[in-house]
Amino acid sequence: MDTSLSWSSQLAVAPPHRAPRLPGDKITLPQSALEQLLAAAPIQAVSPQNSRVYTSAFDPFNPHTFAAESQARQHIEQRQQQLPHPLTFRIENPQNGRFMYAGIREFSAEENEVVLSALLQESLEIKDAEFPPQRTGETQTATTDPETPGVIPSDPPSDSGPAVTVHAKQLPKGTYVRLRPLEAGYDPEDWKSLLERHLRENFTTLTTGEILTVPGTRNQSFRFLLDKVYPEGEGICVVDTDLEVDIVALSEEQARETLQKRLEKASRAPGTTSGSSIGGTLSLGENVAAQVLPGEYVDYELRDWNRQDILEVELTTDDPTVCLFVSPLAAHQQSRPRSDVHVWGNFSNESPKQMQFRPTNVALEGAEALYLSVHANPASTSTGSSASSQQTPAQYHLRITVNLTDTNDQTEESHEPGDVQCQNCQQWVPERTLILHENFCLRNNAFCSQCRNVFQKRSPEWQNHWHCPHDSSHGNDAASKESHDAIFHKFHECIDCAVRLEGLPAIAQHRTTVCPGKLILCRFCHLLVPQKSESDPDLHDPEVILSGLTPHELVDGGRTTECHLCNKIIRLRDMATHLRHHDLERLSRPPPRTCLNQNCGRTLANTGNESLGLCNICFGSLYVDTYDPEGKALRRRIERRYLSQMMTGCGKSWCQNEYCKTGKQNMQSTSGTPAAMSVVEIMQLIRPLMGAVNAHPDAPNTAPFYFCTDETGQRRRALAEMIAAESAAVGGKAYDLGWCIAGADATGGDLEKTREWLTKWAPIQGEALQ
Repeated sequence: MDTSLSWSSQLAVAPPHRAPRLPGDKITLPQSALEQLLAAAPIQAVSPQNSRVYTSAFDPFNPHTFAAESQARQHIEQRQQQLPHPLTFRIENPQNGRFMYAGIREFSAEENEVVLSALLQESLEIKDAEFPPQRTGETQTATTDPETPGVIPSDPPSDSGPAVTVHAKQLPKGTYVRLRPLEAGYDPEDWKSLLERHLRENFTTLTTGEILTVPGTRNQSFRFLLDKVYPEGEGICVVDTDLEVDIVALSEEQARETLQKRLEKASRAPGTTSGSSIGGTLSLGENVAAQVLPGEYVDYELRDWNRQDILEVELTTDDPTVCLFVSPLAAHQQSRPRSDVHVWGNFSNESPKQMQFRPTNVALEGAEALYLSVHANPASTSTGSSASSQQTPAQYHLRITVNLTDTNDQTEESHEPGDVQCQNCQQWVPERTLILHENFCLRNNAFCSQCRNVFQKRSPEWQNHWHCPHDSSHGNDAASKESHDAIFHKFHECIDCAVRLEGLPAIAQHRTTVCPGKLILCRFCHLLVPQKSESDPDLHDPEVILSGLTPHELVDGGRTTECHLCNKIIRLRDMATHLRHHDLERLSRPPPRTCLNQNCGRTLANTGNESLGLCNICFGSLYVDTYDPEGKALRRRIERRYLSQMMTGCGKSWCQNEYCKTGKQNMQSTSGTPAAMSVVEIMQLIRPLMGAVNAHPDAPNTAPFYFCTDETGQRRRALAEMIAAESAAVGGKAYDLGWCIAGADATGGDLEKTREWLTKWAPIQGEALQ
């Protein structure tokens, strides 16, 4: 049985202005191509043991029908059409005979068109000039065929490009590929991980004899020739296979040059005398003396400082190519500062380079640290590679201090009362010598009215003096003009979203603010991800702006979870607001009513007597079913209970009541049995307690009681007192005794659960609603 897929079609290449950007070797085909591929797909037999199709009489719990089903399935052969995975195609350019293998991205192209990636167009030698020019304001309208209503004609759009032939051809799984670098000096530490990720994310196939370009960091790239593959042939498939990659130099001369460049790179490694400094952690007031090679960065970070202070960063250097970049480390700002991605930058040629950071700067909100990078601009490409290999590092001094004065007053230039100002050099000179001074000054000096600087007319500074027509920058040599134009007026393309902007400051602001590829630390999935993917809402979406979240966080925060306080199902992005409501509820809760018995650890949720303030357990022995409108009988019962406790005791081994004979014995068991008290002494001790008690049913009592209680209540009371004393001693979270009693009562006297309950539901002493 033939299981190969046979299909081919001639399609027009979609022009770049109507085609989406595709990575690697990916193509996009029209929907009709998928229908044709399914129709041409071979019919393959499916093993009955792997099929889940059963007869209508099948009962897995009936041994007779189960045996009959097994016997019947042995004679069943299911056949169905299946497309191979992955789908691979051979793209041919009939104009020059060149071909490339490609993988499918999706079936969403226009009818009779194919969308090719930039790599495929370059390899097939399809030039932009072959496409018809785009006509502004033209809109394409689909007209239906009168003979077949509702069907769009198969003619390609009028602005389609040259035609290519697309063949469905399955490639074998590759096991080996040999790459030859096109340039000397490639270090495996630089491109090895990049190559693995580039192949995995962008390629389905590899075509023998083609050029593979691997993008690197800092706008560099690595180019390799696909020299040999195994199994041998025109190409291989690199999906779902273990691929061995071998890197071989093009020639012995290139191998020697590569080895020489690696040795030179090792000699200029960070930390060596001829290399850049290592960098590290900075402290306030520390003066760091270091060096940086052209084209490299030295990274520092500041973690400890008072967030209310005004910080000043000062970089002193004699090399005008040295720049300073700073970015905060925060949840929405994770990248190290670079020339094309930074929050603050100083490209000036002046020394020292200074920056000031105030605590009111919104970019510092939530910053865990400050990232600083010192960078030396690379030398001009016109000097050649041999000159760049002999570059010497630039020396600099870096220091971060705290501005205690915060004064911006500038001292005005002072002059003598009889001085006048020269109209040429703007200097103040005595009036009696003004004519002599102006005669000499006009012959020898030139005054620039834009920057108000004075130069000698025959000096090279004046001959090379320049002013930028686009901004207020100026300089005195051609190198500074070239550097200024490269930094501020050269167009740069964002590597994440292909936006083109003028100047490094503009592209850096874009990459640290609205760029979809800006890396953030998602507060919900806790991963380092781009702030916006293709399926996420736009950055200017009203919901994104009002929520203060990035598009990724808005979508990822739509997942739900269970609140650990109330067990409700809440969206992740609403959890902070939901917990804030819990916090407000916690702070606004009234203090709990606890039992006034100083030996009891219960609350008055189910009180036994509202007026006395005793729980059911403590009030139980005082309750009688008699009419007592003024509470006189109740006072006598309270007094008799005190007398009984003091004279005979409760007899409980756990009792620690100081107004109980047994409790006193338990408390003083180590020092012997206490002396017995007479009735007169007992009455003198009870009388102050009874004098404070209000037993009238219409007036609430506030006086404490000292009754013996059960072991559970006493243990909860001891636990609450211990937690209250411990929280007050430690400081920070100090809880009132009433909340500690409520926590112990709610958790059944469990120590850890009581502490957890207090954290969730009890306000801290001195804490108020904000």
